[in-house]
Amino acid sequence: MSALTELYEEIKNCRQCDIARCRTNAVPGEGAEDADIMFIGEAPGWHEDQQGRPFVGPAGKFLDELLNIIGLKREHVYITNVIKTRPPENRDPLPQEIVNCRPWLDRQIEIIRPKMIVTLGRYSMALFFPGKSIGKIHGTAEKRDDILYYAMYHPAAALHQQSLREIIKADMLKIPQLLSQAKGMPEAKPAPETKQLNLFEG
Repeated sequence: MSALTELYEEIKNCRQCDIARCRTNAVPGEGAEDADIMFIGEAPGWHEDQQGRPFVGPAGKFLDELLNIIGLKREHVYITNVIKTRPPENRDPLPQEIVNCRPWLDRQIEIIRPKMIVTLGRYSMALFFPGKSIGKIHGTAEKRDDILYYAMYHPAAALHQQSLREIIKADMLKIPQLLSQAKGMPEAKPAPETKQLNLFEG
C-alpha cells in the first residue's frame, strides 16, 4: 500500500464534519504520486461525490482541456480539493470544514512534494495567498519553501462567465515556463500565520 492509498483510506473514514453523513463518496484526490504539479480546487460537486474522483463534471472537462493545451494529461499531475466531501447543495465550504480538512491536504503535499501548486479559485488561493484578491493575483506566482505557488481562477468560473475562459487559458499557458524557471526564482517572504484564518471569516 502506498502512502497516498493509506491516506485515502483515512480520508474515506473521516467523520469530523457533519457533511460526511450526506456524502456518497469522499473525494481524496487522484494523480501521479510524484507529480511536479498539484492542482487544488475548492470542494467536490455532485459528479465528484458520485464517482469519488475530483473534477469529473463540466469544470473537470474544462480542466482536461486546459491540461491538454500545455501537453499534459490528468495522470501526469495531481488533482485534489481544499475539502474532500461535497457540501450540501454545492454551497461554499465552511471555515471549520476547511480547518478540519487542512491536515489531509498538508499530508498530500508532504507525500507528493510537488514543484508547483496551482490554486484553483478563491478558497484554495486563500490558503496560500492570505489577504489577496484572485482578480488581482491570478496568473502570478510566488516561491516558498522550494514550492512555486500559482493562482488561477477556478475552471467553473468560465462556465458561469464566458469572458473568463480566455483569461484562464492564458494563465494556464504560463505554467510550463514558470515551472522551468522555478529553480532560479527567489523565495517570497512568508505571510504571517495570523492572517490565514481571518480569510475565512464572513
